[in-house]
Amino acid sequence: MPTTPPGVVDRAGRRYPLDEPRWCGDDGSPLMVEPLPGITRDAIDPAVSSQWRYRAALPLPDVPPVTLGEGRTPLLPRRLAGLDVAVKVEAVNPTASFKDRGVSVMVSALRAQGVTALLEDSSGNGGSSVAAYSAAAGIDALILAPASTSSAKVLQSRLHGATVELVPGSRQDTADEAVRRSRERFYASHNWHPLFLQGTKLMAYEIWEDLGFTAPDAVVLPAGAGSLVLGCAIGFAELQRAGEIPRVPRILVSQPARCSPLVEALTAGRDAVEPRTWEPTIAEGTAIARPVRDREVLAAIRDSGGSATAVPEEDLRAATLALARTGLYVEPTCGQVVPALEQFAREGHVAAGDTVVLVLTGSGLKAGDAMARLLAEERGA
Repeated sequence: MPTTPPGVVDRAGRRYPLDEPRWCGDDGSPLMVEPLPGITRDAIDPAVSSQWRYRAALPLPDVPPVTLGEGRTPLLPRRLAGLDVAVKVEAVNPTASFKDRGVSVMVSALRAQGVTALLEDSSGNGGSSVAAYSAAAGIDALILAPASTSSAKVLQSRLHGATVELVPGSRQDTADEAVRRSRERFYASHNWHPLFLQGTKLMAYEIWEDLGFTAPDAVVLPAGAGSLVLGCAIGFAELQRAGEIPRVPRILVSQPARCSPLVEALTAGRDAVEPRTWEPTIAEGTAIARPVRDREVLAAIRDSGGSATAVPEEDLRAATLALARTGLYVEPTCGQVVPALEQFAREGHVAAGDTVVLVLTGSGLKAGDAMARLLAEERGA
């Protein structure tokens, strides 16, 4: 491991210290932590039952953690789309979504840096996670969310003591409003802050350990801003550098057809998404028209030999209900990975005998209104 903390770099290659509060480069571009060497299995702390067992892999490993017990989520065998796969059930995280992984690391660093008040924008899960960890850290949180956000997510944020303001319009309108307000208080965006990705990458370490210290052939992930894509790409790349795995798994990405800018860009061979208007989708957590790190996400998919597909609304609805009938109560945002898996199998990206992990990012309990609509529509069909 390096003897001094690594820095963060913007898209122009400018380097900044990691131990100061900063969410973007001087040019307004997103920041990424410089590549780290990764850790071997000997560096895991077996006495810790949360994702902090991998803290030696973090760029600031000595920062006292703000933790609610995130990570160590189950990896369950399932047969889906005619394939034997494993599903990573992130709904058992403290606030019922994978966002807790990144938020725990991000808020830990911000508390150590002396941040006492922060701003976050979210379609729900990120906001409720930031609210919870801010409460645990003693930080005042202001959450901006689209007016259409699930009431359960808004309620959770408010119960944690955060101030929640609902913004009219799309998810992108909320993000734009947050950037405008970033001069007023520190912008701790899970889509912008580089240390959020450092927490998310620990899922890759966990999957590696879950699989007996091996990597899967492919991971299937829902993507909005793409933090889970980048987290897995970063984590598995570190494990490859550490000599623990021979290669990074294929990263296979699902987006709802009604809002699939990454799929569109990948299919067209572009290096960035193009601005356009998208339709509302029940998969609210992936309804992001202009992902902040679009270039990095697209590069990560391509570099892994992966692919991306857009899932029709009716297919993700049916898949969410079908998963519930197997005991997996997940929100539509991640239910879409099942029809995506079917498409990837048809295209030859996965096959019988492959080790495939599907990540189910959040709980249906967080999207009660949407789940009730699904049931009503099914009964009315």
